Amino acid sequence: MTTLTFTPPSSPADTTAVHHAAAAIQNLDVVTQAIGALQEVLDGIEPYERILLKAAAGAGKTFALKRMVGEALTHDSCSRVGVTAFANKQVIPLAGQLGEQLGRDRVCLAVSKEWYERVPEWVHEKASVVIGYKEIPESAEVIIGTTHKFEGSARYIRDRLGNASNEETLFDVLFVDEAWQLPNHRYAKVSRMAPLTVGVGDVGQLPPLDPSQNPWRGDPGHNPYRAWPEGFDGDSQTWSRELPAVWRPTAAQLPLWRAFYTDWTSLTCVVGPGDRELAAEGISGESAQLWAQVGTGQPTLLEVDGLPEAEAPDIDQPLLSVLEAHLDALIQSDLTIWSTDYDGHGAPEERTSVTAREREGDNPVIAVLATRNAAVDDAQEMVDRLVGRHDVPDGWIVASTVDSWQGQTNTLTVAVHPLSGASELDAFNSAFGRLAVTCTRATHGLLLLSRSGLDELLDNSPAVPGTPLGEPGTRELPRQTHRRILRTFARATQSLRANG
Repeated sequence: MTTLTFTPPSSPADTTAVHHAAAAIQNLDVVTQAIGALQEVLDGIEPYERILLKAAAGAGKTFALKRMVGEALTHDSCSRVGVTAFANKQVIPLAGQLGEQLGRDRVCLAVSKEWYERVPEWVHEKASVVIGYKEIPESAEVIIGTTHKFEGSARYIRDRLGNASNEETLFDVLFVDEAWQLPNHRYAKVSRMAPLTVGVGDVGQLPPLDPSQNPWRGDPGHNPYRAWPEGFDGDSQTWSRELPAVWRPTAAQLPLWRAFYTDWTSLTCVVGPGDRELAAEGISGESAQLWAQVGTGQPTLLEVDGLPEAEAPDIDQPLLSVLEAHLDALIQSDLTIWSTDYDGHGAPEERTSVTAREREGDNPVIAVLATRNAAVDDAQEMVDRLVGRHDVPDGWIVASTVDSWQGQTNTLTVAVHPLSGASELDAFNSAFGRLAVTCTRATHGLLLLSRSGLDELLDNSPAVPGTPLGEPGTRELPRQTHRRILRTFARATQSLRANG
């Protein structure tokens, strides 16, 4: 039997992170400052037109947005707010959460006829859900819809309900969720609906449109596809802060988060060392060694040597066959998910364990992420085979493209590294957002697979600058950034030659 020998991360050990309540209070402080800025605008003291809360993945931005909405509505100068985002999948759950917080009669979600039947029953129970503007109840103080929906119906809503307290616009405040996914040209259609816009979002998400297609790519002052908040850096009428703590990752994943958010002033995580683990019993060999490593919460990279040729770098059945064998062993095992519960201030309350098959909730236990549609088709076929063999609950393991999995959370993420099998770095395999989303979905474990040769690829690639966030063009990772990210992974090589 061969042995997988894992090399620990080569990035320097973290000595600055704080955890639990000491981390969570940092976000609370920033959100309190943002609420203060919001109240000063409503008081007429400050002239801000925008308030921006920059979040890393898993920072609790939805909690921040809900708190700010609630605080805004307590102010005498605020009678109605709007909440918007680029996609229905973002606004629909938010409507349910706000309805639960504020009361069903105060919250209204406006959707298209096509989406009405797709709104979950629990959202219908928590908020009014309407198709036409005439159905919006007069009691609604929070109106929620996509930017497309607002663009087409805002003036009719205004004709029906009148202006908000400021007597000039439909809303007193417009809240934008996932603000960094909204391009300039879409923001321009809704920005005049309120004198103040509050944007909250993860700066590492993929944009909804490919900015490389921007016809003004050479002009940094005019990029309609750039995420709209990036146009207001240093603007005197914009209040902007970073949320310095994240709730989603394990403590061992924090260096990986920092490798993506290098320009953050400070980044720490609520989860402390040993708070979360995966324990797989009843398996042996390389699979046992692999899942024991992944279960520690440390980001893990398994390179595979001796594979047959792939059809294409991102359509790699031989590599998926190796992954399927390891997943097969994991699903057959007695897999236990260990977690720590925290109170609202981040203080640990109880350490819990649950058998993975009995895990309840909407989030899957395993998410297999792929970069392109053709690759996800192969991954879905693999997942279907695993489900058929092991009769796991519906939604327990899923396959998805990375782009479609933005904003989602799962226990264990498994994905093929985008550089696997590549001969050079290009705009697709080095897209910042795509790799960031892949690496920041998991609460407990992260495993990337690759054909061997990643280091050689980076050694031989020309040294070119990436495209910084906010500049025209796709944000690409240069080889130096790829190396910095790889240094945060525990790594091993599985040699099929030794088995043959």
